[in-house]
Amino acid sequence: MKNYIGFLQKFRWLIAIGVPLIVLALASNLKHLQMNGSYRIWFGEESKTLKDYDNFRTTFGNDDALIISFQDKEGIFTQKALQSIDNITQALWKMKYVARVDSITNYQYVHANPDEPDDIVVEDFIQNISKATSNYLVNRKEIAINDPLVVDGFISRDGTTTMISARLIPKVNDDSDKSLEIMNLVNTILAPERERTGYHYWLNGGPPLNKAFVTIGINDATTFTPLILIASMILLFLLFRRAGGALIPIGVVLFTFLTVLSVQVLLGYKLNNFTANLPVFVVAIGIADAVHIYSIWLMQRREGDKNTQAVLHSLEKNFLPIFLTSLTTAIGFATLTISKVIPVLTLGIATASGAILAFIISIIWMPSVLLILNREVKVTVNSKEKSKKSLGYGRFIVTHDKRIVIVTTLIFAVLAMGLFFVKVDSNTIRYFDKSVEIRKSTEFLMENLTGPMAYEIVVDSGHKEGIKEPKFMQTVELFCKEFQATFPEVRHMSSLMDTVKRFNKVVNHTDEIPDNRNLIAQYLLLYSLSLPQGMEINDKMDIYEQKLRVTGQIDIVDTSKDLEMIEYIGEWWDKTPYKATVEGQTAMFAYMQSDVTDTLIYSLSLAIFLVSLIMLMIFKRFKILWVFILPNILPVILVVGLMGWIGISIDIGVAIAGAIIIGVAVDDTIHFLVKYFDARKRGLSMQDTFDEVLRYAGKAILFTTIILSVAFSLFAFSTFTPNQNFGIVTAFALIVALVVDLLLLPALLSLADEETYSAK
Repeated sequence: MKNYIGFLQKFRWLIAIGVPLIVLALASNLKHLQMNGSYRIWFGEESKTLKDYDNFRTTFGNDDALIISFQDKEGIFTQKALQSIDNITQALWKMKYVARVDSITNYQYVHANPDEPDDIVVEDFIQNISKATSNYLVNRKEIAINDPLVVDGFISRDGTTTMISARLIPKVNDDSDKSLEIMNLVNTILAPERERTGYHYWLNGGPPLNKAFVTIGINDATTFTPLILIASMILLFLLFRRAGGALIPIGVVLFTFLTVLSVQVLLGYKLNNFTANLPVFVVAIGIADAVHIYSIWLMQRREGDKNTQAVLHSLEKNFLPIFLTSLTTAIGFATLTISKVIPVLTLGIATASGAILAFIISIIWMPSVLLILNREVKVTVNSKEKSKKSLGYGRFIVTHDKRIVIVTTLIFAVLAMGLFFVKVDSNTIRYFDKSVEIRKSTEFLMENLTGPMAYEIVVDSGHKEGIKEPKFMQTVELFCKEFQATFPEVRHMSSLMDTVKRFNKVVNHTDEIPDNRNLIAQYLLLYSLSLPQGMEINDKMDIYEQKLRVTGQIDIVDTSKDLEMIEYIGEWWDKTPYKATVEGQTAMFAYMQSDVTDTLIYSLSLAIFLVSLIMLMIFKRFKILWVFILPNILPVILVVGLMGWIGISIDIGVAIAGAIIIGVAVDDTIHFLVKYFDARKRGLSMQDTFDEVLRYAGKAILFTTIILSVAFSLFAFSTFTPNQNFGIVTAFALIVALVVDLLLLPALLSLADEETYSAK
């Protein structure tokens, strides 16, 4: 180590200046940094879920749509409201990226010709709005609110709320996300309508959702990253009372995440809502290394060591534990790469590489800077006095070890009972705080009109033109009735079955599926020929007329409820001669729940196994291996238990938090244990050993916990719920880890490690 310090001393200026220059050169690529909010980022290109969805779009067209809804307390069947609907409908038809527009004004109303009762008319529901009489509008309202094809779909039951649906062209966002461009075009259309009518137009669907992901991701990255860095600097200054104590550790963090981000850009990655927080994760990774090095350096300087000797002493005490903690942290984050959720996987790669990079910068750049800062430090306390002051800790642990274990076990047991109440929920709308516009828009739609989420149920009749079979249509009708009766969350169901029933009602005055196959075929043909261009029915069935698309409008529910309903659909159709699958973006994100759960369980299990293996190789104490592992498992168990008690669901943010918790908990444990076994090998008593551990590791562990807990708790102010949960969960877990490492771990060691070391 002396030779290494000599090398750093010789090239200290070159290293101290060269590393920032290299980082700045790499950071010049950050001007190409982009944000991606598309739903496709969540799934790998080989994902079966994504492939099934792409096949669905190839067959039926895009299910992604822009939904515009508004409310008029006086009712929408007024010239003012209907003219606004028509203006928006016509403008959307002409808008780029839009394939089809549906609204109450252009709804294709099937009815008998009053002048020729034998003739069937298919026409726009609302016509000549500017010349519409009050009687005509009253008549239209009466028809609409009693029409099962539109009520709870285009119009609310009380006739005060309506929506316009603009379906996007297929594969609009496959190459690049067009959501921001689409939203700008929509706002151009709505701006004059807002001014003319005074209505608030609520926007739902893929484009506003993707825009919300991008906007909040950018906002969180540009808000919380500098906030956390500033908060960390302030806390470091308060703890060390020196400018260097604030700036040098932050320099390590800053250089690390700038380098990692730059490499991500060079590799062609785009940021998303999780990787946008990469700088924050790097703070957790890099700050601990820097604080341990700086705190021991400063302690040695205050005890009278010369600068070079203090740097040497700090690296001698910290090199091995920092190397081991960087290795275990990298392993912890690397386990995220087993996730099928792509943003989590890419975050795992980036943070794992960040852990290694932070170690390199900490042991090369940081000591070089400390060697340059050869200013005199006031000697405040000598080693002997320091030892006397810390004797109380070791005596307290050894005297009360059994009580500490019993009390902490009881407290932790109560917290752990919350595990029985925790649930998993990855609902995309609930990713957003209730103050976010997309969340408010979605809840407005649900409360006033219909279910904002959609299930696209594809029913396979089993043979060509099979959807025209009366038995098949009747089975679809029975399914829709039973599905809605079983689940009140299902607000509206629609398919070509409704059109067949409408034609039969007009022709035969009975609202039933006809028993004649040819009659069903005639109805579908007549309807298809009567539709205007762009309103065809090829989005409701495949070209072979074998598969039928049934769309269900569903309320916002827990993902577990989504999966329950999807399972019900599968089991219901399994009892029939036909087959059915649930497609669409709502189902895609519901299927992702198992991936979120797997990420938490498998990545944590793998991390704990690998970390345990490394600890066994390092400390070679198999009999008390459980003592080493327990401090790393407990924070995760207890924080999940707390979530169960306070009602926080496991989502992607929590799944990622698990890796952070393991990483930081392992860091503290390793620093404690390395210094513990070093002291024991030198023949120190158990009491003196704990005093020395507190002196060389305790302060840094405490400082790191304070800094990171405050930094992560800032995420509670995010409007992105997974970030909120991540911040709350991580801050609590770090405090638990501190208690475990400074109280429970030494108490367990006091009871379990009775071996006496001979002094060497």
